[in-house]
Amino acid sequence: MVEFGTGGWRAVIGDGFTRENIRRVAAALARRMIREGVAEQGICAGYDRRFLSREALIWFCEVMTGEGVPVRFVNMSCPTPQVMFAVKQLGLPYGAMVTASHNPAVYNGIKLFTSGGRDAAAEVTAEIQRDANALDPGGIRSLSFDQAREKGLLVLTDPRDEYLDSILKQVDTEAIRKRRLRIVLDPMFGVSLTGLLTILYTARCDIDVINDRHDAFFGRHLPAPNPETLVDLQYAVKEHRADVGIATDGDADRLGIIDENGNYVTANEVLALLYFYLLEHKGWRGAAVRNIATTHLLDRIAEAYGQACIEVPVGFKHISAAMDQYDALIGGESSGGLTVRGHISGKDGLYAASLLVEMLSVSGLPLSRLREDLYRRFGEMHMAEYDWALTEESRCAIRRLIMEEKKLPEFPLPVEKVSDLDGCKVYLKGGWIIVRFSGTEPRVRIFAEADTENHARDLVRRMAEFVGLPF
Repeated sequence: MVEFGTGGWRAVIGDGFTRENIRRVAAALARRMIREGVAEQGICAGYDRRFLSREALIWFCEVMTGEGVPVRFVNMSCPTPQVMFAVKQLGLPYGAMVTASHNPAVYNGIKLFTSGGRDAAAEVTAEIQRDANALDPGGIRSLSFDQAREKGLLVLTDPRDEYLDSILKQVDTEAIRKRRLRIVLDPMFGVSLTGLLTILYTARCDIDVINDRHDAFFGRHLPAPNPETLVDLQYAVKEHRADVGIATDGDADRLGIIDENGNYVTANEVLALLYFYLLEHKGWRGAAVRNIATTHLLDRIAEAYGQACIEVPVGFKHISAAMDQYDALIGGESSGGLTVRGHISGKDGLYAASLLVEMLSVSGLPLSRLREDLYRRFGEMHMAEYDWALTEESRCAIRRLIMEEKKLPEFPLPVEKVSDLDGCKVYLKGGWIIVRFSGTEPRVRIFAEADTENHARDLVRRMAEFVGLPF
């Protein structure tokens, strides 16, 4: 069974992520393109360093070409945003990336992109999911990889130079050269290293690298940049007396940052710092777009500059759509993905890292000082995030209690409103809390934000105990 979530189709390798299901997704996409009359334009497709990623992309492309859709096959593991950039630059109607992003190593999956290089909308993936699951595997046409190449339906491509040149043109490399920052990079055994090294060496930064080998098990850690997984980077920053540590997740669309003191800088803080930098130092204007579980510090910054802050459901496709609708300046999420107007519509860890390095260089201040100044100006907001694995029974019980019966625990702050835009979000005077089910794993997540970490954690505790989750 194929099931798309907020970040594409992801499943456990050998269980849901199988050759047969991969072929079904490819056939469903190919036939959709034929119906739309865009099949001849073809797609661009890439893969990351996960187990079976290259093989899975070959199976995918054998069906695409067998169904008559030409493929530009990125012939080496690459960042997801590089494929999104190629789709946009080449004016293609669709693209695909074999990756499970930040999921555990036992997962793999496929992300689909549409015109302009944006994440496929929910209605697109819902239709592909429906068609894929209804397909008879015996009726799927395919060509072997070599046959497809011989017929000219599959060509090998490498859009890396154009992608990296685009980033370099958008950042102030001269300011970065003058600062001569020392940086530690942690690609988390993923695909960002070559691109980040190219960008940062071009800007004359001094670089040290950790966790750069190819390891499909990601060093037996979750390939997501968070405080638990970036301990090595924290030590490395202090050991090398670096100005900053930069990490990217498995497919390099998310960012994790360590400051010069070895302290983790949250994705919310990075997003807020960059928005403030674009408004205050570059003089740009535009709204901020955040998902429903991302910091309200963006709202305060936007209000101070006469801008709006747009709230959307979780899933970067919603952020991309709102960016276009409102011509917004920046969009992001608390898990480390962000985009800026003028680049691709999706999240890009390499571009975000480059912009952060520019911010440090232009300001001339250490990252810890920039964070202190931000809080001094706009007030502190801190988030607590917890998640739990769920059985179907416990999932239904929580949904019934919170979503259907609409019961809530007692909170220490007055309730201003409640939203069911995505899960259940309670807006409090001076904070907020949300309960939502993961769109990629069988888990429930509770996020809360308040003026201190302890207050945010207390909000999570109250909600968790109320719905029967251990805390």
